[in-house]
Amino acid sequence: MITMDDIADMTDLTRPEIEAIAEHEHLPPVNAAALGAYLAHEARGFQVIQRMICEDIRDALHRDDVTHARALYAVLHHFMSEHPDAARGAAPY
Repeated sequence: MITMDDIADMTDLTRPEIEAIAEHEHLPPVNAAALGAYLAHEARGFQVIQRMICEDIRDALHRDDVTHARALYAVLHHFMSEHPDAARGAAPY
């Protein structure tokens, strides 16, 4: 049986990054992994993912869920260290 870790290993994303996409798009993790893998191969896909994580952080802060916002910030920090091109000229999607 294929696990979520197996699916995450098939993408350029970590499991927490996939979970952030799932949260943002209201998708099951498997579908979020597929979306993340697709975006990772698009010209500005990493910028889109970066924006999703930032919006998740903003939403958590608006809910006064500082603990979740901190966890998402750690996800964003790792994501940006692995994909620095995500910060360049983020265009609207």
